[in-house]
Amino acid sequence: MSSHSHQNIHSKLSTAGLLVTLGIIFGDIGTSPLYVMKAILGQYAITSDIVLGGISCIFWTLTLQTTLKYVIITLSADNHGEGGIFALFALVKKTKIKWLIVPAIIGGSTLLADGIITPPISVSSAVEGLKIFKPELNTIPIVIVILCILFIIQQYGTKLVGKFFAPMMLIWFTMLGVLGSIQLVQNLSVFKALNPYYAYNLLSAHPEGFFVLGAVFLCTTGAEALYSDMGHCGRKNIRVSWIFVKIMLLLNYFGQGAYLISHEGSTLQQLGGKNANPFYLVMETWFQPIGVVIATLAAVIASQALISGSFTLINEAMRLNFWPKARIKYPTEEKGQLYIPSINWLLLVGCIGIVLYFKESSNMEHAYGLAIVLTMIMTTVLLNFYLIMKRVKMYFIIPLITLYLVIEFCFLYANVTKFLHGGFVTLIIAVILISIMSTWYLAKQISKNYTKIVKIEDYKKVLAELSVDLSIPKYATHLVYMTNSMRSDEIEEKVMYSILQKRPKRADIYWFIHVNILSEPYKKEYRVTEIVQDDIYRIDFYLGFREPTKINLMFKQVIKDMVQRGEVDITSRYESLNKNNIIGDFKFVLSEKFLSNDSDLTFFENTVMGGYFFMKKFSLSEEKGFGLDSSSVKVEQFPLVLHAPEKIEMRRIECKSN
Repeated sequence: MSSHSHQNIHSKLSTAGLLVTLGIIFGDIGTSPLYVMKAILGQYAITSDIVLGGISCIFWTLTLQTTLKYVIITLSADNHGEGGIFALFALVKKTKIKWLIVPAIIGGSTLLADGIITPPISVSSAVEGLKIFKPELNTIPIVIVILCILFIIQQYGTKLVGKFFAPMMLIWFTMLGVLGSIQLVQNLSVFKALNPYYAYNLLSAHPEGFFVLGAVFLCTTGAEALYSDMGHCGRKNIRVSWIFVKIMLLLNYFGQGAYLISHEGSTLQQLGGKNANPFYLVMETWFQPIGVVIATLAAVIASQALISGSFTLINEAMRLNFWPKARIKYPTEEKGQLYIPSINWLLLVGCIGIVLYFKESSNMEHAYGLAIVLTMIMTTVLLNFYLIMKRVKMYFIIPLITLYLVIEFCFLYANVTKFLHGGFVTLIIAVILISIMSTWYLAKQISKNYTKIVKIEDYKKVLAELSVDLSIPKYATHLVYMTNSMRSDEIEEKVMYSILQKRPKRADIYWFIHVNILSEPYKKEYRVTEIVQDDIYRIDFYLGFREPTKINLMFKQVIKDMVQRGEVDITSRYESLNKNNIIGDFKFVLSEKFLSNDSDLTFFENTVMGGYFFMKKFSLSEEKGFGLDSSSVKVEQFPLVLHAPEKIEMRRIECKSN
């Protein structure tokens, strides 16, 4: 799909688009009524101050954080129709400010870490509704079975399930609105919560004071995922459907508030037992089983959105050199639909671990939110530079960014109390992910700095002579090298070493291929440079950061185009084969680096490179990463020498004659 057609999605507003948006985008934020009010109340007795304050905090958080920051401002920062923290980083990278890679890596890692806790908390909160009918029921096995099914179906793509998503989420949001409205009719006084005074009053009067914001924050955790999934549905569809979603969410929150105020003085446990949840308490008894089923399905859909979002995030990280190469599958023809088996199973193991460790959703609430608030802060930092890049007036940027940094640091401070109660789990996962991304990126930079580049001009004559030197056995008709050199008149020294010295390789035509990853998501272009006619060619591919790297197929297409234009003759140069128009063979040579014993590394470089080569053992091989056919690939080992001693002082000893 071209960048232009992707841009068109954003100018289209359709009923189908709005429905799909409900199914894909709002799952995470849409299931928050399952646990937010329960988390705010905790074990405390219900008072109108706590309820009105909690609802007021929720209303203003959804308005300032989700609506203003994400739906109105951040969605404008689209990278050719794509959103998410890495897409935003790819945009601001043009500013050439090197340290912006720090918020990008921290933000991406914390978003992935929170993605491990979202499926367990959503599914657990929904399934625990069964305890209304059977209080002693152990829901852990049910939650694990649902999660296993969810991750197993990922390999088939979400196309089939996707058709079910939209109507299901429409039912879910309608149910939220109806349940809330029934309670509101009986007590309209809860609308007093629209006054921000009640929010302030809660933060100053609640037994937990300011730290109750940690529970309030749960209502907006899906906002970052909303931005990440923008490419699936388009900005206009998200903005219009958010009006419906926000109204339904608020009706439900206010409805829960109306119900709770009518039971002032009680505790949740007194109203509905050990696992009481205001979300289920507002339902009529006869409707509760239906409510549990709908909530569980909505929770599964919310989890699905986060899982597919994680695949997209890792794919972008790989293209931006933040993550080791992993196998990617494309289960459907749909653009942006991808499946990464290794990430899928790692996420499943992580989710099961969370369920077994925390056991109940109320325990998971303690760990939830701490990592995602860090992602939001990092997005705000990058957004600041995006607005500067867009030449937005400073009198608009400074108060806006200051407002959001103050709000998000308040949420961070309130969430810090969660650290000892389980927040450390997501932060440990985030730190591991940050370490992987930083190590991979730094190692690539170190390796790049120590790669010697030479001018092709200096080797034209010897290559032209080599290709007709019959005293050397022919290695291949077409010899293809992948190069990291950005300039078409330069090549790595190791490539020339491979051709001329590491067993001289005679070929009729030498091809050098370079892949440029662009800062926009969807583009497939190439340029051919003829270095020596009928002898040396260079092809530069320009690929969007969400495009798959299928060099084998793309190279074949380029050759086909060149043959049709009469630019190259690819028939075999062997006389008997040439007579019969047989196409010559193509051989790819890839270089795999290993750390030379001659390297004299600093402690930091040693740690980074050690980590890099350890991860490389588990990552996808170079040929599979480039989508090459292994039967036509030769992988050569090359030493990577860092800080080789310039001169070794030695003294010659003469032999003494007898």
